[in-house]
Amino acid sequence: MKLLLTSGGVTNPSIHSALEELLGKPVAESHALCIPTAQWGHPMCGPASVRGLIAAGPTWQPQTGLGWSSLGVLELTALPTIGADRWVPWVREADVLLVDGGDATYLCHWMRESGLADLLPSLADKVWVGVSAGSMVLTPRIGDYFVEWPSAPDDRTLGVVDFSIFPHLDLFPTNTMARAERWAADLGVPSYAIDEQTAIKVVDGTVEVVSEGKWRHFERSR
Repeated sequence: MKLLLTSGGVTNPSIHSALEELLGKPVAESHALCIPTAQWGHPMCGPASVRGLIAAGPTWQPQTGLGWSSLGVLELTALPTIGADRWVPWVREADVLLVDGGDATYLCHWMRESGLADLLPSLADKVWVGVSAGSMVLTPRIGDYFVEWPSAPDDRTLGVVDFSIFPHLDLFPTNTMARAERWAADLGVPSYAIDEQTAIKVVDGTVEVVSEGKWRHFERSR
């Protein structure tokens, strides 16, 4: 897949241009599916925030509120009970998957349980737009600092890319650059700290940072 891994979504013209470059057409001509599943695994999320995502509320304007040609919902927890013959065509017909934040380990669990993780290698023509946990789930590890789901066996995620992501840099009092440095030192993989105005674009293994804000790359720790 073509990846646009963000902290806060499509928050500025540079990230918007990168998105349309990946899509190969305007957002207004593109069909999207949003995935709210990660929210259920995080204590700060719940029915109201899931509704906000789906209804393109103010917080979610940089994701579901971009003016898509169509917008549907793909809830991963439901997929094992309805069969791949129903949901796989929905994914294949979409141009983009909008994967919201929450807990990345919970999202990882349901990507595997639903079968979506196994389907990813066959979706070369699709765009994945991750927000926070929706980006982190594709990394090898998220670090214990970001694990909120009590049933998570550890901090490992899918490892689609070979780097980790520290999102929401400077958005919260605890998400400082100093905290990101300590987090990165424990991972054993390269990593990026990114703020709400930054995205990481990945196409065919080539990584490009798209930013109108603040970010930092950390080399692999020993």
